[in-house]
Amino acid sequence: MKVKTILISQPEPASEKSPYSRLKEKHKLKIDFRPFIHVEGLSAKEVRLQKINFSDFDNVILTSRNAVDHFFRITQEMRYKVPDSTKYFCQSEAVAYYLQKYVIYRKRKIYVGEKSIDDLGDVFKKFGDEKFLLPSSDVLKPSIPDCLNNLNIDWTRAQLYKTMVSDLSDLRDVYYDVLVFFSPSGIESLFKNFPDFEQNNTRIAAYGNATVLAADKAKLRIDIKAPTPDTPSMTMAIEKYISKNGK
Repeated sequence: MKVKTILISQPEPASEKSPYSRLKEKHKLKIDFRPFIHVEGLSAKEVRLQKINFSDFDNVILTSRNAVDHFFRITQEMRYKVPDSTKYFCQSEAVAYYLQKYVIYRKRKIYVGEKSIDDLGDVFKKFGDEKFLLPSSDVLKPSIPDCLNNLNIDWTRAQLYKTMVSDLSDLRDVYYDVLVFFSPSGIESLFKNFPDFEQNNTRIAAYGNATVLAADKAKLRIDIKAPTPDTPSMTMAIEKYISKNGK
């Protein structure tokens, strides 16, 4: 069956030059964006219950833009001034670039990985006798604590926000040829919103092993997977599927 409509379970890209725009034009597709999940910050009272003293930590590990936002939100709410001497360990360049929203980049000590926390292993070891704070949501990839534990550094997790299922009730009677998921939480949201969902001819696209496992567990038929050696991005995987099966 030809692919004409696609729903991406993420916010719409800010740039008009995103790969989805090119995909849309090339194949004359209708591509909509709708986050299936969203995050909500914990209150200062909820964070205080974790008995975390921010002044105990000289180093902050940042794995996402959400982590950046909520770290600075909660420190402001708790009237804690983050020292200029604080060192930031950013999982990727994108996270480090976003950090500039809150700090003057050239005046801070910022260490940047290529794609994952593992890239910063040697840097962490240089400060092995110091304490590290990891701001996170209630959902944390196991690979992150595994990496930090393997490095034998003194780190503490601070849950500052939580992942919530978005209300998708307005999509109940809307049909898409392809639904695209990027996390297990997205799969969970689909079935919480539509417990009686039946896949039928809907194609499911899943990015990442964890998402694939969640889709399999939900007994969904996965038609498009990424990343693969041939298709490292979701847009490439969708285009390959359309070229082979969607015309």
